[in-house]
Amino acid sequence: MARVGIIMGSTSDWETMRHASETLDALGVAHETKVVSAHRTPQRLYDYASGAAERGLQVIVAGAGGAAHLPGMAASMTHLPVLGVPVESKALKGMDSLLSIVQMPGGIPVGTLAIGKAGAINAGLLAASILALGDEALSSRLQAWRERQTDSVAVDPA
Repeated sequence: MARVGIIMGSTSDWETMRHASETLDALGVAHETKVVSAHRTPQRLYDYASGAAERGLQVIVAGAGGAAHLPGMAASMTHLPVLGVPVESKALKGMDSLLSIVQMPGGIPVGTLAIGKAGAINAGLLAASILALGDEALSSRLQAWRERQTDSVAVDPA
């Protein structure tokens, strides 16, 4: 059963959001991926977010570009942690998405990550870290992943 839901506003966002999915795959975290547009499929968004906990999800990762309402709207409909990934836009290089996601009013939090691929990877890692608080096996896998990352950094530049 999926523990993390990865949602995005359109299929074009998959190029960014696949990195969250790949990170969760590498850590052995069951997840699902869906296209859920805050603007074009509002009923789908409502059904997804309001029923997420009931379906067993524990964290939602939401990627969106431009006006980027998806993470905030999802957060307003669930008590689950929502992690927002600003997807890079053509017009403003993702700054519009970042500013839209990060400006949530007090009381409706969205954990906002970096723009693009780095943000998607970190969203997967942060979702895993949240789940690892109550899952020793996942905590061990996450620690091993971090150790491999550390070990992969060269000591000498040449």
